[in-house]
Amino acid sequence: MRRPLVALTLATALLVAACGSDSSSDEADGTGEVTDVTVGVIPIVDVAPIYLGDEKGFFAKRGINLTMESGQGGAAIVPGVVSDQFQFGFSNVTSLMTAQVSDVPIKVVSNGVASTGSTDGDFGGVAVKGDSPIQTAADLAGKKVAVNTLKNIGDTSVRESVRKAGGDPENIEFVEMPFPQMPAALENGDIDAAWMVEPSLTVAKDAGARVVAWNFVDTAPELTVAVYFTSTKLAQENPDLVTRFQEAMAESLSYANAHPDEVRDVLRSYTDIDQAILDAMTLPQWPAEINRASIERVAELGLADGVFDSEPDLDALLP
Repeated sequence: MRRPLVALTLATALLVAACGSDSSSDEADGTGEVTDVTVGVIPIVDVAPIYLGDEKGFFAKRGINLTMESGQGGAAIVPGVVSDQFQFGFSNVTSLMTAQVSDVPIKVVSNGVASTGSTDGDFGGVAVKGDSPIQTAADLAGKKVAVNTLKNIGDTSVRESVRKAGGDPENIEFVEMPFPQMPAALENGDIDAAWMVEPSLTVAKDAGARVVAWNFVDTAPELTVAVYFTSTKLAQENPDLVTRFQEAMAESLSYANAHPDEVRDVLRSYTDIDQAILDAMTLPQWPAEINRASIERVAELGLADGVFDSEPDLDALLP
């Protein structure tokens, strides 16, 4: 049973999110006992592989009884992991680097979701109204641009798109807005542009919006956008569970990449995406391996843009 997420308070929780082997046996924990594992997730396209892997039994055969609890972002998921409400959680890489800089005791354990790396279409992009005078990312300078969370991966990557197009991102007015509200705000002229991910991006395009920048692609080739993580306490005290979770996630990610039709089917189990949008939207990539170079680039840009107070320690954060 999927239960609603109960948000926790944690002084160090400064974040908001915006993300194997068949050889393990049913008795992967070495005792024949099943381990109950709760994962804090966000009910978006990015986490489809963990739901699909659960359906396919990839976790059960490793002695993991999986429960997903849905929240709206990492501001609730990170403190939930640190306080042991969740054994694992899902969050974008900028939020986790922000936490790491603030000495929140977390450790990345698995890849989550990645950009397609294609300028012909990605699962996230910057869209404008069909009749907008904005033609390229350079034209976003001085405009009002919606992102789901301020000082996070959205505005960092949008700034990079503007720079690469020859514009100056310094005076962009970023406004915080939930993804589902962005298509209507764009159509009504409340904002000049919006950085959106699927399915909101396809909803906006269906209403006539145009994409003027693929900001993930501009930031780094095949950018690792989000990952799964745990507390450093659990990683140290139960490395066997972490290994089993990593194996199950790697198998789930690989399976999702190879079976896009099944991904679209499983999305119906935990989202309310309209079928026409579900069929039309661009799916992300789910590589089993984390692209460290892309995360290093996000860290570099975030530090330059003032997202981080100090340089994130990626050796401490990443596996």
